[in-house]
Amino acid sequence: MNAQLHHINATHPEATVLETEQQALAVAQALAERFAASASERDSERLLPFAEMDALAQSGLLAITVPEEYGGLDVSNAALAEITAILAEADGSIGQIPQNHFYILEALRVDGSEDQKRYFFSRALAGDRFGNALSERGTKTVGHYNTRITRDGPGYRINGRKFYSTGVLFADWITVFALDEADKLVMAFVPKGTEGVEIIDDWDGFGQRTTGSGTTALNNVYVNADHVVLHHKGFERPTTIGSVGQIIHAGVDLGIARAAFAETLDFVKTRSRPWMDSGAERASDDPLTIAKIGQIAIRLEAAAATIERAGRKVDAAQVETTEKRVVEATLSVAAAKVLTTEIAIEATNTLFELAGTASVKLDLNLDRHWRNARTHTLHDPVRWKYHVVGNYHLNDVIPPKNGAL
Repeated sequence: MNAQLHHINATHPEATVLETEQQALAVAQALAERFAASASERDSERLLPFAEMDALAQSGLLAITVPEEYGGLDVSNAALAEITAILAEADGSIGQIPQNHFYILEALRVDGSEDQKRYFFSRALAGDRFGNALSERGTKTVGHYNTRITRDGPGYRINGRKFYSTGVLFADWITVFALDEADKLVMAFVPKGTEGVEIIDDWDGFGQRTTGSGTTALNNVYVNADHVVLHHKGFERPTTIGSVGQIIHAGVDLGIARAAFAETLDFVKTRSRPWMDSGAERASDDPLTIAKIGQIAIRLEAAAATIERAGRKVDAAQVETTEKRVVEATLSVAAAKVLTTEIAIEATNTLFELAGTASVKLDLNLDRHWRNARTHTLHDPVRWKYHVVGNYHLNDVIPPKNGAL
């Protein structure tokens, strides 16, 4: 083991180590109540949630997927998605920021060496945060990369430019995805503050405004050989890397949908007027409004149930990682992602449909839920999930192996 793995000291307090899923869910709920109080202000003023992310890390929630054999809780994937939904209901941006962190921990579990797992899982348990430097612009597709990692003595050098680097601004480690000299994708852990790394806060999307998803420029950045994981191996055989990443995205969308639904109920009960032809005394007695509320509530329940079912299938695939189990997990998570995407957009649209013109006032900032839903659901288009699921059932075509499924 190269001693470099032992040179990095945490600059933050040690995190709490959570012992049960019930404790993790309770901690998430307590943090969510705190985060929700200032979520609208953060969105409207674009105030990045540094203090909130510190609290999240110190709570121990960012280590809940660390395997038991490395000292972690190893929560079920259904619990992971529900915790994500709880945080995203409070603040859609905060719900999304850790998604890449958990994806990276799953990729480490699948393809890291024993030394790498021991070290980086211990850092996660201590409260370290892993940010993502994956996506690039200007490539043929989202699955192509120009960032390169090349040998330099005992280590490597990385050169490239990343966009949509969600979580990097708040992270202790910048996890860079780059092509090696054989055009194979690797995942390199670079400590924040490393020479040649420039993090630019230039994310200007109209939704998910405080995820800090800006640019990461990498200019001849040195990385120790022991910090490089052969990420491509995770897609050369059946694994759960994509399913774990996607079920978290589904949790984000579910949380945003729940937030919009709660706002709808509150506004209709307390501020909306009934339509003049309804014959109702209150907006909440309008039969068409009641039916629409029921429709959203039922679809929210269906989406949540599908996530829970998908989570069980991902759990099974992590224990018995066969092609059969992985395909079952992939298809089930795809279904969950479709339903959560659709309900997030429908629920955020319905908020304004039922609440009425008074709900569009700028000072209310209710449009943040629609903006967040519309922005986040652009991840991994659901039209291709319909195709993947249909092609499997109709033509026995195994789903592609990538991080988007």
